[in-house]
Amino acid sequence: MIKSSVHNLPEKLSADILKMIIDADLRPGDKLPNEMVFSKKFNAGRSSVREAMKLLMSKNIVNIRQGSGTYVAEHPGISEDPLGLVFLENNPRMIYDLLEIRILVEPSIAAMAAKNASAHDIKRIADICRKTENLIMLGQDFAEADTDFHKAVAAASKNLIAPRLVPMVGRTIKAVEPLMDQRCSQNAVRCHRAVADAIACHDMAKAKDCMYLHIVCNRRLLSEKQEGQINA
Repeated sequence: MIKSSVHNLPEKLSADILKMIIDADLRPGDKLPNEMVFSKKFNAGRSSVREAMKLLMSKNIVNIRQGSGTYVAEHPGISEDPLGLVFLENNPRMIYDLLEIRILVEPSIAAMAAKNASAHDIKRIADICRKTENLIMLGQDFAEADTDFHKAVAAASKNLIAPRLVPMVGRTIKAVEPLMDQRCSQNAVRCHRAVADAIACHDMAKAKDCMYLHIVCNRRLLSEKQEGQINA
């Protein structure tokens, strides 16, 4: 049940449209009816419908594509920066504190993935590992593939909340990327492969340990890298 405090027509319309999206089980990328349809359905003016759509877009529930229409967002309801980390970017503690939170959360997600992963999940995780390895071997940026790996592990956990924590992971990867060197890249390859193998074997304890070591090792390498820059 959706509970909301509705103060004006666009807010009420946005709540009604959100309920319709959920009741119709629309998926990310599904196209919504046009303004005229919503206007007739909810007996509201088209300008109010437009305002309602803008509200939904601000909450990352829909995407409005000029000349194409309105679609359910790829990750509905999840903003790119749900923790407001943009306001902490100049704080040197941000990356370390994010890594500490990841240490608390991600090893358990990896363990759940080892328990619940399907054959499709296992193949996807392995494919992303190979893609990451190839990108590193070619000296290309692998941050997106790195984030995709953690997304795939979260999805394999079959926990509804785990994938919604991935933006936090992606934010850390983007923040650390400028400080990455060959050792960090090699750590990513080695640890991702170890996590993937443990999940493939449905070894919960090993998957948890490997993910823990992966993040702890990243934190140590990052600390050494920054200390080296200070002492240089």
